[in-house]
Amino acid sequence: MGSFMAKAMDESFKKNKVFMEESQAVMLERQIQMQNQMRERAVAMQLSGAREMFTWFSSFYGVTAFFCLAGFLKRKNPAVLGPLLPLTFILGYQYDYTYGTKVLRIREGAESILKEERNLLPVPLGLPNLASIDAARNASESSP
Repeated sequence: MGSFMAKAMDESFKKNKVFMEESQAVMLERQIQMQNQMRERAVAMQLSGAREMFTWFSSFYGVTAFFCLAGFLKRKNPAVLGPLLPLTFILGYQYDYTYGTKVLRIREGAESILKEERNLLPVPLGLPNLASIDAARNASESSP
């Protein structure tokens, strides 16, 4: 009878272990999906902010270009057009970032770094571990 009970308990433990592993896998997949959605939302916010900045900067560029061209036509001095050169580069960069392929090139560059230059990525002092977190927590609790 004891042997039957031991087998039943052993089988129950095995089923419970499989259930726990499946539950942990589902939970991990959910966490990965949640983190990816949060990352996507953060990137979308950054891109939206850059587009808003582009709108304002392009308006500023238009007004500046108008006055520079008016000054050039009035004075016939090409130096009046000087501010347009750096502003044109900035405007082009902003346009490429917000509506062009700059984001794709940035992602490709990041993928290249992850594949070929991983030595540039380690966190200073290494990854936090339980001991370092507890030490920091204890230090913050003991300081006034």
